[in-house]
Amino acid sequence: MNSDADIGGLFAPERVAVVGATERAGSIGAAILRNLDDFTGEVVPVNPSRDTVFGTACYPDVTSVPDPVDLAVIVVPPPIAVDAVREAGEAGVANVVVITAGFSETGTEGAQREQALRAVAAEYDLNLVGPNSLGVLSTPPGLNATFGPSNALPGSLSFMSQSGAFITAVLDWANDQGIGFKDVVSLGNKAVLDESDFLAHWRDDPETDVVLGYLEGVEDGRSFIDTAREVTQETPVVVVKSGRTEAGADAASSHTGTIAGSEAAYEAAFEQAGVVRAENVQELFDYARALDGLPMPDSEQVGVVTNAGGPGVMATDAVGDSRLTMASFTDETLSELEATMPDEANIYNPVDVIGDADIERFETALDTVLADDNVGCAIVISAPTAVVDFGELAAAIADRQAEHDTPVVACLMGGERTDRAAAVLGDAGIPNYFDPARAVGSLDALAVQREVEARDYEPPESFDVDRERAREILADAADRGATRLGVEAMDLLDAYGLPTPESAIVDDPDAAASAAASIDGDVVMKIVSPDILHKSDIGGVAVGVPQSEVADTYETLLTRARNYQPDAAILGVQVQEMVDTDAGTETILGMNRDPQFGPMVLFGLGGIFVEVLEDTSVRIAPVSGREAGEMVDELDSAPLLRGARGRPSADEAAIEEAIQRLSQLVTDFDAILELDVNPLLATADGVQALDVRLTIDPDQL
Repeated sequence: MNSDADIGGLFAPERVAVVGATERAGSIGAAILRNLDDFTGEVVPVNPSRDTVFGTACYPDVTSVPDPVDLAVIVVPPPIAVDAVREAGEAGVANVVVITAGFSETGTEGAQREQALRAVAAEYDLNLVGPNSLGVLSTPPGLNATFGPSNALPGSLSFMSQSGAFITAVLDWANDQGIGFKDVVSLGNKAVLDESDFLAHWRDDPETDVVLGYLEGVEDGRSFIDTAREVTQETPVVVVKSGRTEAGADAASSHTGTIAGSEAAYEAAFEQAGVVRAENVQELFDYARALDGLPMPDSEQVGVVTNAGGPGVMATDAVGDSRLTMASFTDETLSELEATMPDEANIYNPVDVIGDADIERFETALDTVLADDNVGCAIVISAPTAVVDFGELAAAIADRQAEHDTPVVACLMGGERTDRAAAVLGDAGIPNYFDPARAVGSLDALAVQREVEARDYEPPESFDVDRERAREILADAADRGATRLGVEAMDLLDAYGLPTPESAIVDDPDAAASAAASIDGDVVMKIVSPDILHKSDIGGVAVGVPQSEVADTYETLLTRARNYQPDAAILGVQVQEMVDTDAGTETILGMNRDPQFGPMVLFGLGGIFVEVLEDTSVRIAPVSGREAGEMVDELDSAPLLRGARGRPSADEAAIEEAIQRLSQLVTDFDAILELDVNPLLATADGVQALDVRLTIDPDQL
């Protein structure tokens, strides 16, 4: 990412140089020149082997062009592409698009070439797109500096994609659908400019109403979240993210690492950044149409008006699967519908105006529903009948939405007879769908954006912690060659204010007895070995040990551990205060470090159920107080923490503070790769970390 980049010149140049211009049929250079025929500025061919290209004077290099060039499009072969970019930099060109492939996507030699390209861009402070890019496009100046087969219709959507082929397919399809664009960019290998740079640019672009993206990954996760948060407060961002794999999960050694794979990181990042995620291309443009053309809803309550019972039920089911709810009509609305609808009609939501409804009945029902203060948005569904003209119905829907300023989507279900009606609706910014579920999905996207725009992003709290003590604990482990730590790292949690039971780690039976004597009552004893991950599975945990049996239990635990794994490094035994786990709920608090987004904090139901139920929520650290509260709210098992079926209510404030303290710990220390506090016992009196294990990278200390 070039955080200081002013990349407006990429989309609004006055003079474009095509380096590698040619007339050769089938060549990329020729295709780009032809695509630039409608450009309102000047196009300058550059090729040392030609005097003219398509009748236009051709220059041997960019430095020879007499007038300043704003954008250079590089289409020369890979071995000379870096030199061509350098020449553009020497000529004072600020914006460069490298179409040429053969860089990091091709292997070691290509990766070295890309590194050289990045160095040249840094030397000349270039806004560089690519390499391996389809190009850039902007409709206001008629700029199509791509080698795609189709131009774009003008519009207010701006679109970025890591796949050039995806852009060509989308533009071709969008032209058939009448969907237009402001800017389009093929990101290519993202050697310099990445998705965050374009998000930042479109944030400030008054002609971009919605940002769309097809991403296979992000370059700098933290930058993406921070930038997208600013953008989505005013401009919706809808993204399709491909590559739904649990990358890295196979190598994970903790519960958290297993559950919170790469896909969970992207889900969390998009949620925290306010990005609307689409599952496929259809959803991408369904959501885009709604967000581009409709007003924001006042609430998430939906009213449905239909002349067909079955599709009305389908819409109701889809609402049940979304964040939306079916609106409950006021008594006034029900009275009005009862007075104006036939006896056979259903006046409750979904309103069924029945199959013989004409335009007037539809309009009356919709007008009544939209006037209800409980209705934040609405869906009009109509199957084709002999008494309904879809064109007239479309006009009535557009008029009702304009009068009430409430988002309405339509499901005019049919074939060619819906074309004219869809055009009428489209002119009013109202999308039309055949499937009621797609209509609900679009309203759901509006509801997501409404919530995003209402958010107050608070900074994470900074707690008073003993950072130096934590560093010493990690450094001591690194000095002895340890990469996995267990209960010997409980002091790490203490240093960051996470409550732990009274305990001591001892390395002989007498010391164990002495440690137990300082604790009231029976104790818990655990083998301490970074090499034995599941201590209870091998009998490495003894619960409720009387004081008189502590020394013998010490010997028993060591014997079991050595029999189980003779080569395990055994540091001793932990003697710990007994905690009544029945007094609260066992939860898990953990972290896994994602290669793109950094530390992911996980919270959920813990104990032995964590990998069975996987009832967890994830956020990218640092985690704010609001986000910590959302992590608790999202759990299906949240009622267990809140006293369901007579259970004691847990101290949610203590849980949220523990989440934030762990977030601060893993943000402060890049050396912590994975961490599990399992269980974290949540009671009415607070929380206690009963066990911990973590993986570290000593080189990061």
